Amino acid sequence: MTIILDPVLGEEGAATMLRLRDDFGPYGMYSNEGFDTGYAPELPQRFDAVRNHLRRALERERSQPVRTVAARTNYFRETYAYGEDIFAPGIERFRRHEAFIEAARAIHERQVVVPSIVYANLYLPGQELAVHTDVPEFRGANRKTTPQWLLVAMHHSGLFARWHMPIATSIAFFGQGESGALVTYPDGPDRPRVDVEPRHDTAAVLDTDTVFHGVARVAGDDGSTGAVELARPGMRLHPGQSWQLRDGDTSVAEVSPTSLRFSVSWKAYCFADTQDRRRWAEHDDDLSLDRILETIERDLLHRGLLAGERPEPIAFAPIIVDAYTHFPRG
Repeated sequence: MTIILDPVLGEEGAATMLRLRDDFGPYGMYSNEGFDTGYAPELPQRFDAVRNHLRRALERERSQPVRTVAARTNYFRETYAYGEDIFAPGIERFRRHEAFIEAARAIHERQVVVPSIVYANLYLPGQELAVHTDVPEFRGANRKTTPQWLLVAMHHSGLFARWHMPIATSIAFFGQGESGALVTYPDGPDRPRVDVEPRHDTAAVLDTDTVFHGVARVAGDDGSTGAVELARPGMRLHPGQSWQLRDGDTSVAEVSPTSLRFSVSWKAYCFADTQDRRRWAEHDDDLSLDRILETIERDLLHRGLLAGERPEPIAFAPIIVDAYTHFPRG
């Protein structure tokens, strides 16, 4: 189920979101995020989605260098609110928006909705987002303790449904950058895709942990020239009359704010009741990494996808991803 909200905040509220965007910067690259979870630390946190995207992109555009394809997906992100902590004053109305809460209740059929995080995504002309599902959470297992690719595989495996934390996501669009459609597969990875256009002051609310989704390429750059080609990990995007892509203190490219794709995502936990919420808060019946790996190992052995002893983490990871995380072909 995808619920479309139009409008989200109204003219005044939407203008406030654009002012907040400009006041908050600079914005770092998404590749800068992540925690050292200790298991297979050599692997990128979302190597599953990156590997799939590179395969598909290079099949379509064999002439493009891998570095250019990868740079297209290294967009910019910053957190505006996390739990009760507010990092961008003015985001409070958005964080507690009743329309998001009602949509979350409808999607998961759960009445207790607790907003957890609000973050902004910014895409340069020429950038896109690889098709993926978001990083889910389980009681005792989240992105601070467990590799993100493993959390995703856990959810798709169905082996850990008892511990899964249903999360609803609202993706709200603001500004004049109206290319870069939200690509979704609401009926599963083998069913047709549905595109949601990123129109100003609209939002799509859905279960992004389950529904495969991505962002179509933002118009204005073919990926071989301009800011995308110059972007490197660690650079930051600074707001202004013209936004600047900077390497430290050095400006390497300028981008018009009207050409940026700007969205703000809202995520909330959805609990069946107060007892369900208390079980999570009190860490009752939490998962451990050992239990997760043992459960997966038994399942793979039973299905004939693993033989002998469990491989080392760097070798076990792609076996897990290939067994459980099945990306759309389209």
